[in-house]
Amino acid sequence: MGFLNALNISASGMTAQRMRLDVAAANITNINTTRTENGEPYRRKMVVFESIEGNSFEDAFRSKLSKSNQLPGGVRVAEIVEDQSDFRSVYNPEHPDADENGYVQMPNVDLLKETVDSMAASRAYEANLTAFNTVKSMAVKALEIGK
Repeated sequence: MGFLNALNISASGMTAQRMRLDVAAANITNINTTRTENGEPYRRKMVVFESIEGNSFEDAFRSKLSKSNQLPGGVRVAEIVEDQSDFRSVYNPEHPDADENGYVQMPNVDLLKETVDSMAASRAYEANLTAFNTVKSMAVKALEIGK
């Protein structure tokens, strides 16, 4: 069952990183959205991860003491939260959402932050995929021994 646990852990990491990429893409897509359903500019969203029970040393130790190889682990998306930082003010008196002074409240999305976050999520996804493929390759080699 060790192979299956390792595959599940890598798969959970890939799923979580894919969600992180999706959120970064949504943030970039809405970088110029000045009005949402609630009437204010788009707020940047961030993904919060949490460990799936069984990732701690204590959990592994207890699992070995009980002779159980069923140790869950991995990561999951706990929630998606909105960034509460201030909106950017941009002078554009011709914009329909401009105030009486000609300033428009723009989303608190920074293209550089989103690009870096996308790159980090992509690299983490690739690392999980490499681990997944390595475990899969080990399982195939183990099955070849029995031939």
